[in-house]
Amino acid sequence: MRDDLIEHLRLMGELGVTGLSRDPQWRDRPDGSGALSPVLARSDRRREPAPRAATEERLVVAPMPPADLFAEPLPEAGSGAAGAETLEAIRTHLGDCTRCKLHRMGRRTIVFGVGNPHAELMFVGEAPGHDEDVQGIPFVGRAGQLLTKIIEAINYRRDDVYIANVIKCRPPENRNPESDEVTSCEPFLIRQIRTIRPRVIVALGTFAAQALLKTKDPISRLRGRVYTYGGAQLIATFHPAFLLRSPDRKRDTWEDMKKVRALLQGDDV
Repeated sequence: MRDDLIEHLRLMGELGVTGLSRDPQWRDRPDGSGALSPVLARSDRRREPAPRAATEERLVVAPMPPADLFAEPLPEAGSGAAGAETLEAIRTHLGDCTRCKLHRMGRRTIVFGVGNPHAELMFVGEAPGHDEDVQGIPFVGRAGQLLTKIIEAINYRRDDVYIANVIKCRPPENRNPESDEVTSCEPFLIRQIRTIRPRVIVALGTFAAQALLKTKDPISRLRGRVYTYGGAQLIATFHPAFLLRSPDRKRDTWEDMKKVRALLQGDDV
């Protein structure tokens, strides 16, 4: 427990958190469980709302994916409530996927997604790594451990959110996803988003942000804004694996996550 607390405080310091609070509103979880999460940055103190023009300048409408991404029918389309789809049905439709070349390039496991199927907060990464390929769960390696701490820093638990990737299979040697692989796999991610209906989506890293926002801009240009994405709001930030290599950018990620927390609390950002 002591070592965990020291590590938690060390991470908070790297993120730029400069103080803790015993205010009950920061100790009580949103679900009323009362689990402790003593995180409060000096800069988190409630600020005056930004001038309207400045706020609107940061709100960007992202293009929704084209309708034909959803054209491939489910095997048992029409079962259940009209128009309804479950994560289980999407996973069944994905099957032992052979839609792109990755199935014959060493992948062990399809990494579909994990978490609360009714989450208000969803994280989207780019593709599974080695540990994820072995366990079949997204973000379980070192980057995943950092992501868990980042989630906890905004007073959520990993079980509260939903985590998925654009690509469901590990690319060989963890190379970047290729366009045909994204084209084959992205429809399943979009269906996951439509089913979960999160209030806020966090795109982790360049490829997730580019896939969702339909842009070629680098993550350094995409972060710092709030995008509308269908019925959700989307924030792009650095991938945890990048933060492990460039810890000096953790403070930028903390600024992004403060926006996420504000959006979930209904505050102006």
